Amino acid sequence: MGQMSSRTASLLCYIPMVGWIFAIVVLASARFRHEYNVRFNAFQGLYLFVGWLIIDWVVSPFFFIPGMPVHFPNVFKLGMFLLWIFMMIKVNQGETYRLPVVGELAERSLAEQR
Repeated sequence: MGQMSSRTASLLCYIPMVGWIFAIVVLASARFRHEYNVRFNAFQGLYLFVGWLIIDWVVSPFFFIPGMPVHFPNVFKLGMFLLWIFMMIKVNQGETYRLPVVGELAERSLAEQR
């Protein structure tokens, strides 16, 4: 993480399915300890991944309806995947975008670390 830019570090936190690993590395890194936007994106990326896990492990088993052409939780998973892509685009454009609920959780997590 020595020569990595803040934008790249933030972007890596939103890579679908593996961004949580980069988010943890960013949060543990001394390099980004005082960079608010990078840490915010790391927390927000982690919370998006937690949302994915909740859909996958909790919602999916309860909403399986045999005979349905579309497995209902897959619509939510697609939405989560699109959110990750949307956030990657926003970060690449240099914007700090706060998602509803998830952004608020990320803000609180940052405030608790101060």
